[in-house]
Amino acid sequence: MLAHFLHQWGGKDDLWVFGYASLIWRPDFEFAERQRATVHGWHRALKMWSRINRGTPECPGLVFALLSGGSCHGVVYRIPKHEVREVVARLWLREMVTGVYDPRWLRCHTGKGPVQALAFTLSRRSPNYTGELSEARYRQIFADACGRYGTTHDYARQTLESLQSHGISDAALARLLKLSQAGLASDAREA
Repeated sequence: MLAHFLHQWGGKDDLWVFGYASLIWRPDFEFAERQRATVHGWHRALKMWSRINRGTPECPGLVFALLSGGSCHGVVYRIPKHEVREVVARLWLREMVTGVYDPRWLRCHTGKGPVQALAFTLSRRSPNYTGELSEARYRQIFADACGRYGTTHDYARQTLESLQSHGISDAALARLLKLSQAGLASDAREA
């Protein structure tokens, strides 16, 4: 799949990558330029099971996915063409280790005009898509889920803080985190 993607890119231009969650606060690659961007037809949602990074098979956590519908504000990174193969190989190891994402080219709107960017999306047909979760289930996951990179709660909080530092608001995420804080406070009172 990586070879197919690199063939589609073609090697003639720099490559843009769209970040909508942890790629904003931990890109793990050098870039020549970073801009705020908006993608139409896709939205950020905390609706992908994580059984390694933010949870375990016994207590799955959550990570963000880019799902169809709506719009998403994030960040695009420009990778110089002579660095693309190395950067994308590392990015593939990070994002595609389990093959859960559907990498695709999305049109991103920036203050300097549109760019085509690589984005990692999720199909609602994926077994890692959570479907609709209740508020109680989100509270339970925020309270209990922890994997090799930490808790789901910390991941969601870091994402919100990073979005805010770029002047991006995410009311749905802010509401989920507020909900989780109310649940954590309630648990503390009962203990």
